[in-house]
Amino acid sequence: MNEADQLVAELRRFVADERVLEAVRRVPREAFVPADLRAHAYDNTALGIGCGQTISQPLVVARMTELLELKPADRVLDVGTGSGYHAAILAALAAHVWSIERHAELSTRACAT
Repeated sequence: MNEADQLVAELRRFVADERVLEAVRRVPREAFVPADLRAHAYDNTALGIGCGQTISQPLVVARMTELLELKPADRVLDVGTGSGYHAAILAALAAHVWSIERHAELSTRACAT
């Protein structure tokens, strides 16, 4: 079992929406964390991403996403892009995602991911 599968197995106790779990499985969290933290990308914990910000704990991302009950035609505004991870999860479930970030450095990195 790979790290993404292990994380999904852990989240399954708290998240019932299989579409959300599949999005967590498919979106490569390691692409959204700094290189020096990639070994911890699939830990169920928040990780620092710079500018005093964090990539949210996977459980928090999954539960917030599940509570939205997104449909494939939905449009979403993600406020506080950070690493872009949550926007990528949302994009796996909705037709269009707009995401805004006040830190130019984080915005630039998220766009490059």
